[in-house]
Amino acid sequence: MRVFVTGATGWVGSAVVKDLVAAGHQVLGLTRSEKGADALAAAGAKVHRGTLADLDSLRRGADQSDGVIHTAFNHDFSKIVENCEEDKRAIETLGAALEGSDPVSPSFPRSSEQTAAALAARGLRASAIRLAPTVHGHGDHGFVPILIGIAREKGVSAYVGEGHNRWPAVHRLDAARVYRLALEHGTEHGPFHAIAEEGVPFKQIAEVIGRRLNIPVVSKSPEEAAEHFGWFARFAAVDCPASSERTRSLLAWRPQQPGLITDLDHAAYFERGPH
Repeated sequence: MRVFVTGATGWVGSAVVKDLVAAGHQVLGLTRSEKGADALAAAGAKVHRGTLADLDSLRRGADQSDGVIHTAFNHDFSKIVENCEEDKRAIETLGAALEGSDPVSPSFPRSSEQTAAALAARGLRASAIRLAPTVHGHGDHGFVPILIGIAREKGVSAYVGEGHNRWPAVHRLDAARVYRLALEHGTEHGPFHAIAEEGVPFKQIAEVIGRRLNIPVVSKSPEEAAEHFGWFARFAAVDCPASSERTRSLLAWRPQQPGLITDLDHAAYFERGPH
């Protein structure tokens, strides 16, 4: 199968590319840099130059493929509205390119699920993969490293209230397999939850960070949390347990990688790097 992957050199997308190639698919990966092109070639994928904002490039990539996995997204939260609109335009462009071609199902993540649903209503086999809030693994540059950076800066590892709020979690290699399985077997039955652990108590995450950094682990009231975590406070306090039972059943998906706490309790997560 010929698969066009956006975000092909990103944290999740690069794992998706490797999983697809290993399963025997022909992958065309979107990248805008020479470094990204080298990484794609090394992974066994073909290179397609362009960006998420370059709709002509997206159209050409989809035209060459049987299906699309769209993992690209600009995670600058200060421009979240604009970024979601850009994502919506990208999905509409990819869907229009595939429409009428009898493609294998493309998978569309992110908050633009409604756009994918609109494409499905027009007869395109489209669906969404819902990722856990933390897609972890060594090399992670998402939510958990942000927490580690805040803890280093503040000198304490904090949680909100009693710390019972839960974060679903998934290792990026397990998440990548959900994209491939949905593409191969069941996109029309989505959306699918790429969630290995339904809810890890936030206090447990804070405790590992505190022990690894040798700093106190403390509770913060909601008001104190706003000052301590800054813009990240709403994520630190969110309680969003979610089940992947349906996804496991429909796609025969079985997570195989370490859980979040085991993965986090490793020196690789605490090597000094940019915050």
